[in-house]
Amino acid sequence: MPNPYQSQPDRAFWSRSVARPAPEDVDPVAAAGFRIGPHERVVTAGSCFAQHISRAIQARGFNYLVTEPGPQDRQYGVYPARFGNLYTARQFRQLFQRAFGLFQPHDTAWRRGEAWVDPFRPQVEPDGFPTAEALIADRDRHLAAVRDMFDQADVLVFTLGLTEGWVSTVDGAVFPLAPGVSGGPDDDGPYRPHNFTVAEIVDDLNALIADARLLRPDLKVLLTVSPVPLVATITDRHVLTATTYSKSVLRVAAEMVAAAHEGVGYFPSYEIITGPHNGWRYLEPDLRSVRPEGVAQVMSIFARHYLDPDALAAPAPLRPAVAPRPSADRAAEQAALADVICDEETLDR
Repeated sequence: MPNPYQSQPDRAFWSRSVARPAPEDVDPVAAAGFRIGPHERVVTAGSCFAQHISRAIQARGFNYLVTEPGPQDRQYGVYPARFGNLYTARQFRQLFQRAFGLFQPHDTAWRRGEAWVDPFRPQVEPDGFPTAEALIADRDRHLAAVRDMFDQADVLVFTLGLTEGWVSTVDGAVFPLAPGVSGGPDDDGPYRPHNFTVAEIVDDLNALIADARLLRPDLKVLLTVSPVPLVATITDRHVLTATTYSKSVLRVAAEMVAAAHEGVGYFPSYEIITGPHNGWRYLEPDLRSVRPEGVAQVMSIFARHYLDPDALAAPAPLRPAVAPRPSADRAAEQAALADVICDEETLDR
């Protein structure tokens, strides 16, 4: 009887594709599913790690869509619209609903000292808004930019970051930060922590994709999971096991959604950084922040498989963590690439 594994390619065997190759030669993408052309309008959203993908797309001259431009020191251009970090799938789904008038949360403005902050974008203005009216006017402009983003996007890349979130018990609104971390209501309010399950995340992603494709039927979607561990957990678990649970749930949800839809794929950012073949060399000493060389490796593999090489003369991919040492200019370039805005880091300050 023939061995059914005999016809499998090298990528199907651990020894041939993970253990034996040099770490920088391990490429866990089996098939991309689709390519991104230079004229297709690409948008990104998700956790702070999503910012690396947006920069890689722009650095190679591809068409990164920004519908809400403005000064970079106030988070304009970090994402297509100034929505900040969207750590959970429910946040992203509700952003779509808020933008198109399908959901109007009870919470409209929180206080931070004498200033006002947007509960759903608590850190986009470093000093907050001077009045609640100024905040609401800015949010109206922002949600118009979100509508434009969904109306125009050809490709959506969403990086799943967390399963833990804070939810209003009044209407189910989900916030990127717990009340009190970077502003909050005048009282404790009806808020509770919630740890999203696989079923909930799959439902949120399916609904988001269905809604977005009502506007853009041919929208391509690429899901990925952030390799960055939790800063802190509100559960009764150790933060290490809480992180393992969270990333496992996100990974399974991404796989299920990608398998259920045409034109939806999964890119293994998580595996590239955290795989045992790397020996943790892509993480900083805090065992959380991704080193510039790790970001470069992820983006090199992403560009190789998803950015159409025949459509545009893209610059050479960023080098992974191999000798010789990069020049001072190259090191500065990689350090800038690794510098991202993470709302959740305020939890540990």
